[in-house]
Amino acid sequence: MKYQGKHPIFDSAHTHTYPLSARQNKVHWTNLVTPQTVLEQPACDSLIAASVEPVAQAIVRARANGWPVVLFSGAHVLKNGFGPLIIDWMEHGVITLYAVNTAGTIHDFELALNGETSENVPNVLGRGEFGMAYEFAYLNEAISEGNRQALGYGESLGLLITNTQFRETVLQRAWREGAPRTFLHPEISVLAASARTGLPMTVHAIIGGDVIDQHPSFDGEAKGGTSGRDFLIFVEHIRRFRKGGVFINMGSAVIGPEVFLKSISMASNVGDGPSSDLVTADFDIRPMHLEAMTDERHYAYYFRDQKSIVTRIPHAFGGHGYYVQGDQLVTFPELFRQVARGR
Repeated sequence: MKYQGKHPIFDSAHTHTYPLSARQNKVHWTNLVTPQTVLEQPACDSLIAASVEPVAQAIVRARANGWPVVLFSGAHVLKNGFGPLIIDWMEHGVITLYAVNTAGTIHDFELALNGETSENVPNVLGRGEFGMAYEFAYLNEAISEGNRQALGYGESLGLLITNTQFRETVLQRAWREGAPRTFLHPEISVLAASARTGLPMTVHAIIGGDVIDQHPSFDGEAKGGTSGRDFLIFVEHIRRFRKGGVFINMGSAVIGPEVFLKSISMASNVGDGPSSDLVTADFDIRPMHLEAMTDERHYAYYFRDQKSIVTRIPHAFGGHGYYVQGDQLVTFPELFRQVARGR
């Protein structure tokens, strides 16, 4: 990126890359969790099942009434293999928007491109190789092309995987000898499912926190521009909560809660705040300290997901907030099962 200020700046053109196919990964596409596998699993712990039940019922009720259901997740939901469950929800209209951080899209891209993801960071960090796979240039160039076309972040990456013309435009700038030109497993990509179904997938970016930011192809203006459009898509969708709806935060400690909080504020500012039929749910592994949500001296006050999602937002509008404590390897499949039984 061009810089004309007065401070020293790192020249990322000097970084070295390697083929993604040469990297050792911890997750293979055969490890992904399918809807059939989840539905065939035995019931989970009764306490977890009971805490999930009102959320599942709220989702089924919301969709029966034509109200929105938004899922916002951290990257581990995709890294843990739940992409096929999200795709199933997209295809069957269980959710109406899926939001994720940029790390989640990197896992999705890797799985679609070569069927593997989850770099073993300790093995490569000392060698300066963490996050330096060459093919991340595809993502950066797709984001740059999307920005040139005034598209959103999720749209741009969905087109990279599903649209031949868009992909060829990107490869003209990003491809080098020996690198792949096609995606081996587009069917397991949530980004591709979003493009195919037309259901919005919004991506909420940070700068400097993703491996794609390490590369010479990184364009902060494009990343911010495309993600900024996704934020406004997200806010417009949140306006639909004026009749009712469900917001699920799955494993996002800060970005999901903060994006939802600001979106609710913006929707309310123009007269489209949510009704008392708003239901929010936060899924995480930490204990809930409900008594600390108004006590700034308690460490749990600063858990943004618990404070904003479970208490502050639903209480402001007379809605209902739920906290589901547990490993998402258990709680997400249980939610999927209960919604499937109820719909």
